[in-house]
Amino acid sequence: MAELLDGIRIRDEIQAELKPRVERLAQRVRPPGLAVILVGHNPASEIYVRNKVKACEALGIRSEKLTPPETCGTAELIALVESLNARDDVDGILVQLPLPAHVDTRRVLEAVDPDKDVDGFHPLNLGRLVSGRPGLRPCTPAGILELLKRYRIPMAGRNAVVVGRSDIVGKPVALLLMHEHATVTICHSRTSNLAELCRRADLLVAAIGRPAMLTADYIGQGAVVIDVGINRIGDRGHAEAIFGHDPEKMAEFDRKGSLLVGDVHPRDVARCASAYTPVPGGVGPLTIAMLMANTVQAAERRLGLCSGSG
Repeated sequence: MAELLDGIRIRDEIQAELKPRVERLAQRVRPPGLAVILVGHNPASEIYVRNKVKACEALGIRSEKLTPPETCGTAELIALVESLNARDDVDGILVQLPLPAHVDTRRVLEAVDPDKDVDGFHPLNLGRLVSGRPGLRPCTPAGILELLKRYRIPMAGRNAVVVGRSDIVGKPVALLLMHEHATVTICHSRTSNLAELCRRADLLVAAIGRPAMLTADYIGQGAVVIDVGINRIGDRGHAEAIFGHDPEKMAEFDRKGSLLVGDVHPRDVARCASAYTPVPGGVGPLTIAMLMANTVQAAERRLGLCSGSG
């Protein structure tokens, strides 16, 4: 039977390790400080930010939420970011995405001080990742590496296939896996023979954003599968096509009116993989845990109390 890779357990381990580091900072200088910019009223973004603030509270990290209106322009947001760059009590700055369509997202993200870029999106931090130098890593890819290491899943010498080439997940996780001496293939929506390439993987990372797209045809027997996708299914027929074999899931759909599913078919991955991350409860909880880790790391470096973490 395939092993479930429990992201909630790993999240709890990471947070337990962060707590004494936060206490050490608070005792010697001050608690770490995280500022979150949430533009407008995107319901999904509001939930994500609420969860991030809650995680800060649990660890003793001081959080501050700034909520400029939907009409806020690029220049105003850059000015807000620059004001946070200048504040000594702010160690991490997070700009919650997506921003409104009229805002130049790239310019806003590039305005963040790289040493306070706890999302790991700044070109300087991405350059540090490419060259294998210490720096703040994108949270979801860093969480995937933590999961693999803590479950003692070997990466060196393994064939890894990453499906998805986004700057937020696909490219960074491919680089992190290469730094762990995996042989990495990056695939995407235009890749020829996608199923064949995926079947060759010892380690398959799905981050393409298409619900249950990767079926048994894409999963080699005994592969380790990391499912980054979080897709909400609101159509009952679509839900039945994916979860028709699971009466409990369909009962949940009838209660809630929707279900979450990853990019990998849940029935097929359980049948083919040796280990896999469930959705929900797999990669998702690790993203916020690594945001907290980046915030603590940024504070330690800025306050001269670096623990030696990279």
